[in-house]
Amino acid sequence: MIRISNMKINIEKKQDLEKEILRYLKITKEDLLGYTIEKKSVDARKNTINFIYRVLVKVKNEKAVLQGKNLKNVEIVTGPVNQTKMQKSSAKAFSKPPVVVGSGPSGLLAALALAESGAEPILLERGMPVEQRTEDVYEFWKSGRLKENSNVQFGEGGAGTFSDGKLTTQIKDPRVGRILKAFIDAGAPGEIAYLNKPHVGTDILEVVVRNLRKKIKALGGKVLFDHQVTGLIIDKDQIRGVLVNHRDEILSDHVILALGHSARDTFSMLHENGVILEQKPFSLGLRIEHLQEKIDKAQYGKYYNHPRLKAGDYKLSYHGKNGRGLYTFCMCPGGEVIGAASEKNRLVTNGMSRYKRDERNANSALLVSVFPKDFGSNHPLAGVEYQRQWEEKAFVLGGSNYHAPVQRVEDFLKGRKTKALGEIIPSYTPGYAFENLEETLPSYVVETMKEGLPQLDRKLRGFGYGDAVLTGVETRSSSPIRIIRNENYESNVKGIYPAGEGAGYAGGIISAAVDGLKIAEKIIEKLQD
Repeated sequence: MIRISNMKINIEKKQDLEKEILRYLKITKEDLLGYTIEKKSVDARKNTINFIYRVLVKVKNEKAVLQGKNLKNVEIVTGPVNQTKMQKSSAKAFSKPPVVVGSGPSGLLAALALAESGAEPILLERGMPVEQRTEDVYEFWKSGRLKENSNVQFGEGGAGTFSDGKLTTQIKDPRVGRILKAFIDAGAPGEIAYLNKPHVGTDILEVVVRNLRKKIKALGGKVLFDHQVTGLIIDKDQIRGVLVNHRDEILSDHVILALGHSARDTFSMLHENGVILEQKPFSLGLRIEHLQEKIDKAQYGKYYNHPRLKAGDYKLSYHGKNGRGLYTFCMCPGGEVIGAASEKNRLVTNGMSRYKRDERNANSALLVSVFPKDFGSNHPLAGVEYQRQWEEKAFVLGGSNYHAPVQRVEDFLKGRKTKALGEIIPSYTPGYAFENLEETLPSYVVETMKEGLPQLDRKLRGFGYGDAVLTGVETRSSSPIRIIRNENYESNVKGIYPAGEGAGYAGGIISAAVDGLKIAEKIIEKLQD
């Protein structure tokens, strides 16, 4: 195979990748046997737009094609270029099947790998299957009636099911290819395998997680909903099983804790059972909304409405004078701000986009770093109580009915309550109230935001636009705890494997899935001993 890197096609050209490959390699169509896109990105710098490709090309005779040609960014590659198959083994069955707690990306991929190995895992989910969960979530957004075990945080697919479904990651791991392949097989678009910033969208994620569940069951695994782990069965620092719904025992010597970052009652239960947890930094802030059209214009200039371009996005950061970072997170092009509460009388926001990203507004979290020193206690769960404090303030400020407090950016910077909206209408449902958001955040977070917003506006024109809308409050950027584990991924209780974002070891769909897959592989190795 021949790999061509950094192949540029300008947006003003008629986009024909095959013709560009022929031109680049100086060959005829008869010499070309096929090609695969490895990576595609958009370069919007220098007042023009180029699509940047990395492709694998198969020709009749690589050496003959390249002989005597001085071609840049071209190489011959041999051997496998992608590892997209899940690990399989001929492992003997466990006497007691492994248990996976949580059906977010970490738990789903761990259970899938175990099922493919023949281990017949039991996947326990406190919430509902995605079909019922979706109904419960939309009912909450419509009426404000919250179901504490079936909401944006809890249920099949985890918190990421109601998000933009970003699949970007900074980690370099061959498992990423396998995970993307598993998602594509389950209904995700094939483009996620090569786009520089792949995403699925909440509408397609619902399909993906449902199909992953079906595959796990077809391979001999069990998937049990409305099964909350409420206790541990421990014998001499070895896990022997879990207690479900305060009454039922499921015995196992291998338990993967693929908890979400909002499993606060489970964190408390683990602490009471002697599992070692520690405080962890996270971030706190608000959601900010702009018109998607303005973001597109800022990023693409005169090409902002070009049919070949998808909704524009951004990623911004600023280091405050007080030492705290201000940054955007989980940017949702063409999306909406959503209610993400999981506990009564506490208000939480998040962002969500569907695959097409075609809603009027763009939004992202605008977050400030907070640290254990801010929590006011050395207790391992002090970060949880810190989150609750600000969620309760936001709930009351919004009217104690899950309506969210909102404020125009101009009013926030001037410290005054908003009286009327400009051209941006908040997308949050079931409703909102004009309030001063300074009351929902600690002073050092407000200080960093007011200092940093004008600086972010310099990086992306219009980001600090006065009519932009802020919605409070966002507290669930990442887990406030870490469950300690050793080099074999086990906690201080042997056989308990903390995994993914809730356990403090991941920061997104892909990194969480990779972490769960690593742990499944470690357990499969034990089967083969």
